[in-house]
Amino acid sequence: MASLVRSAAAVDPGRPLRLAKRTTNLFRPRRPSPGPGLDASGLTGVISVDDAAGTADVQGMCTYEDLVAVTLPQGLVPTVVPQLRTITVGGALAGLGIESSSLRNGLPHEAVLEIDVLTPSGELVTAGPTGEHADLFHAFPNSYGTLGYATRVRLRLDRTEPFVAVRNVRFGSVAEVAAAVGKIAADGSWDGQRVDFCDGVLFAPGEVYLCLGRFASREEARSLAPAPSDYTGQRIYYLSVRERPLDVLSTHDYLWRWDTDWFWCSRAFGAQNPLVRRLWPRRWRRSDVYRRIVGLDERLDLTGRLADLRRRPRNERVVQDVEVPLDQLESFMAWFTGHVPMTPVWLCPLRLASPEPWPLYPLEPHRVYVNVGFWGGVPIAEGGRDGDVNRLIEMAVAVRHGHKSLYSTSTYGHETFDTLYGGIDYAAVKDRYDPAGRTPTLYEKAVQGA
Repeated sequence: MASLVRSAAAVDPGRPLRLAKRTTNLFRPRRPSPGPGLDASGLTGVISVDDAAGTADVQGMCTYEDLVAVTLPQGLVPTVVPQLRTITVGGALAGLGIESSSLRNGLPHEAVLEIDVLTPSGELVTAGPTGEHADLFHAFPNSYGTLGYATRVRLRLDRTEPFVAVRNVRFGSVAEVAAAVGKIAADGSWDGQRVDFCDGVLFAPGEVYLCLGRFASREEARSLAPAPSDYTGQRIYYLSVRERPLDVLSTHDYLWRWDTDWFWCSRAFGAQNPLVRRLWPRRWRRSDVYRRIVGLDERLDLTGRLADLRRRPRNERVVQDVEVPLDQLESFMAWFTGHVPMTPVWLCPLRLASPEPWPLYPLEPHRVYVNVGFWGGVPIAEGGRDGDVNRLIEMAVAVRHGHKSLYSTSTYGHETFDTLYGGIDYAAVKDRYDPAGRTPTLYEKAVQGA
């Protein structure tokens, strides 16, 4: 903590503040920042776990991988564990997160009880849902570092079991999936069994799966399968959804089931080819390694140059997560199938755990949404421009009263952006905690690449 405060104080007041980070899960272009970043290297650990209270105090740059490594042996896990190992607790708070427990537990920031924030003005404050800094507490989710940096987070934990039993249920249409999600949201079960986790995969409009998980004791797991599945080796998790109506994973492996192959994006690097997979070291089959490869491609424009050599259209990168209301899912996916040639697609239902909306990402309380995740590229049409498809997606989401995550490309105009992302509330909090404008605004960061 001291090193972060010192490095912030050492930055010339005329220069912008930014964190120095070794990894990132962002997919939007950013302008290089002059000068060194703030030293957060001492903020990567778990401070304490209170078993009786079911809470943990965690430093802001602690990854969920490191947090789970401490809590899971104690029979505890965060209420929502984002699917990629290197997402940090502070990152999920400032940039949102989601996973298959989100229909039951909401979003990661909704389990936060209080946060210590180093504000852009250099002040260290403790913010909670009530009190002097409640405005910062409520505006911090989806602020992407523009209101300061979380140095300590206290969050609630869930009791867990050693295993998760998963039913992979096939549906013949998106409409059927939406109806099933509605039932699960209403009573927390499907076909007579409890549902603790719910997400899914769309391989084609007529081939959609819901992956319905529940915590399982060691005895129950043994009764369901001779041994838990392992998808860190030659087998690939998302392909198993088609092959296995019932699956059992250790809770640890369930939490990181998507990370080994970055959902299905590892196929772009050849890591799903059986020969390449045998040669690719297991310790390098993880999302942060793939992300570094993508970063290298971005810096050197390797994919674009290869397309030019082959005289093929360059690709527009379409890496997005959007939330659409459950009653709009069928309409959105019909539009998506006709305009964005990309499969598989991730489906993850969610519902806010809080009775009030969060101002910078104002989903409606009590309403069920479905996160639709799609990550890849589409050829730029002849006569078209890079960004055309992302603009169409934004419009298709907006007319269906949904929201789009800001970790990736955004093209909104300023007025539209403020309407969608709590501009009035944001401006008031920004003025209070960053009166000198030492960090960019949310619009400058998310849309203009500051």
